[in-house]
Amino acid sequence: MGGARQGMSLNLKTVVSTFAGRVATAGSTDGSATRARFDSPKGITTDGVNLYLADMNNHTIRKIDIASGMVTTIAGMAGKKGNSDGKGIAARFNRPYGITTDGTSLYVTDSNNHCIRQIDIESGEVTTLAGGVGEVGYADGAGRQARFFIPEGITTDGASLYVSDTHNHSIRKIDLESETVTTIAGLSGAPGFADDVGTNARFAYPKGITTDGRNLYVVDFGNHRVRKVVIASGLVTTLAGGTANQEDSSAEQAESACFNYPTGITTDGRNLYVVDTFNRSVRKLSITGGAVFTVAGKADLEGATDAIGSEARFKDPVGITGDGSHLFVTDSGNHTVRKVR
Repeated sequence: MGGARQGMSLNLKTVVSTFAGRVATAGSTDGSATRARFDSPKGITTDGVNLYLADMNNHTIRKIDIASGMVTTIAGMAGKKGNSDGKGIAARFNRPYGITTDGTSLYVTDSNNHCIRQIDIESGEVTTLAGGVGEVGYADGAGRQARFFIPEGITTDGASLYVSDTHNHSIRKIDLESETVTTIAGLSGAPGFADDVGTNARFAYPKGITTDGRNLYVVDFGNHRVRKVVIASGLVTTLAGGTANQEDSSAEQAESACFNYPTGITTDGRNLYVVDTFNRSVRKLSITGGAVFTVAGKADLEGATDAIGSEARFKDPVGITGDGSHLFVTDSGNHTVRKVR
């Protein structure tokens, strides 16, 4: 659900380690975790056995076997951007950003192609699911008749996809059976902040998005907030945040918690884990209680240190997912994937 394993609260010891890639070494090499190279990886998702990530500057989709750490490229070719459908390395992407899975397919926000791509995990076949390839715009409609503007976040409940249409400041829905695209919250061309219903709500460059099957949870990047969208009604509320800073909070004062341009989000079904990008940290937010605290990293202190909790260091972390036991974070500025156990 939502591109992560859900159902049990993670019992994190907040030990941060480098799982794959080499610090400050961009590249596109496949192989063992220590040999593999990435170039500004962004979104990350899991089926519980493998990690899948959007390796943005390589224009590729990569797979990491969690047990062995072996990294392979499953779609796209490093250094070859484009918009072609096809199988495996014959397909082309243009700065893929977000990624999620239902266990059978991967779904990717191909941000600079302004469309949503689907990858069959078993065959590696890539197809364009929604959006006009290379065509910027805003339009609801069937599949390729719909238009997006630099979509970045994506999640799924198995029946539908939910997309943060970042530069349209809106949350879109794609029915997987009919491939019909609709807008469930926010309004294109109207950035701002407002808790309300449907198109009366306002966002400012929403990015990461996840779901527990009933609600969507969105990091509202430009508003420094974590928002909740009820899928059935489109009601948007604010769970936490509001000003650019790093402050934890109690359950009674969730709105006093501060984020600084948060980008990624995932859930174990009971808690939200937020990548607070400009604070270079991973935060935890209780869905029912509202309390916010920092799991790992520290504001204003960037680096690549593997350590416990606030002693760990990140550089422009972006994506996050959980396999039921650990969190995995794309540390984009370090070109690595980090593990929080």
